[in-house]
Amino acid sequence: MTSLYDRHRAVIPDWVALYYKQPVEITHGEGRHVWDADGNRYLDFFGGILTTMTAHALPEVTKAVSEQAGRIIHSSTLYLNRPMVELAERVATLSGIPDARVFFTTSGTEANDTALLLATGHRRSNQILAMRNSYHGRSFSAVAITGNRGWSPTSLSPLQTLYVHGGVRTRGPYAHLSDAQFIEACVADLEDLLGHTRDVAALIAEPIQGVGGFTSPPDGLYAAFREVLDRHGILWISDEVQTGWGRTGEHFWGWQAHGESGPPDMLTFAKGIGNGMSIGGVVASAEIMNSLDANSISTFGGSPVTMAAGIANLSYLLEHDLQGNARRVGGLLIERLRAIGAGVPAVREVRGRGLMVGIELIKPGTDEANPDAASAVLEAAREGGLLIGKGGGHNTSVLRIAPPLSLTVAEAEEGAAILEQALHNV
Repeated sequence: MTSLYDRHRAVIPDWVALYYKQPVEITHGEGRHVWDADGNRYLDFFGGILTTMTAHALPEVTKAVSEQAGRIIHSSTLYLNRPMVELAERVATLSGIPDARVFFTTSGTEANDTALLLATGHRRSNQILAMRNSYHGRSFSAVAITGNRGWSPTSLSPLQTLYVHGGVRTRGPYAHLSDAQFIEACVADLEDLLGHTRDVAALIAEPIQGVGGFTSPPDGLYAAFREVLDRHGILWISDEVQTGWGRTGEHFWGWQAHGESGPPDMLTFAKGIGNGMSIGGVVASAEIMNSLDANSISTFGGSPVTMAAGIANLSYLLEHDLQGNARRVGGLLIERLRAIGAGVPAVREVRGRGLMVGIELIKPGTDEANPDAASAVLEAAREGGLLIGKGGGHNTSVLRIAPPLSLTVAEAEEGAAILEQALHNV
């Protein structure tokens, strides 16, 4: 009999990556655990790339999906859609953006595409500032603003993209500086860059870089950038696809760590809000959102079923204070992982916030990235019953840990123990 892996390879593109030497078929999940086709049970510390934000098979979400599917599955944005309006009202209020409007998409990639369309149309400029080591999606325009070679398959672009320092605190020419000096140097770099270009439409930035290995600048960098951007009329787009909805624990949105100069002009979101359902979106002020001078609709964005899931998931998250849980349990997990890392020469740094943690691996005694070790730890963790991710701009040498926000202290300790064994084995 032909295996599912062989069938996959026969019809799916080679560039659609699979984790593990023996790829896993996930068949079902519950809470923070999933099972594969062979009956193996795993503690899930990656949640389908930070997407199963709340829990697997969360009864409140599955019930909402089932009930809505029994009424109507699809109508498009050409008709009034009660679940879409209800979720938009809640997201607009939570966003912190004054007089906000919300447009729903099916993914974070599409959300960032929409934000770029809005920014370039509103500013009448195709020039975009992006951060080095960034990732914003898979589409032609999103790839064009991605500052990570491993996820940028073409240099062709509808945009002119200029890359700014600041997304990576502990590598690069400013790594040796204090936080205050780091911010000052990055702001000076931005000022200098703007002196060499024409009008710029927007700066797009992830408050914590996801695919880049959960790197981030000191708090306040983007607030300092915002003061410069405002002088030039340049918009700030905060890509909250991975940082939104309380995952960082300390804040509901990643931009709030940089909020001294006010909220961003636009905010993009996706992943966790649907708890596995396909939801993305853009929040912007009415002035920016309504500036499109042509028709635009979404066939699948704002689907009644996905909106019902989003409402149920957001309600559960807020009612059970999962942001607070991410802060408490994530804080314990990071502390535990840092203690483990201190005893492993291959661990360069344990970084992150809340339940968004990166472990960067190097060749011991050097500062050189070690992607082979990252792959080996990924395999060893799976053998121990733990699923994690990997990423990083330096040859994919960062272990990415992002469990559902309902993670318990006992599960955090269990996952840390498996990781400790995997790191020592490698």
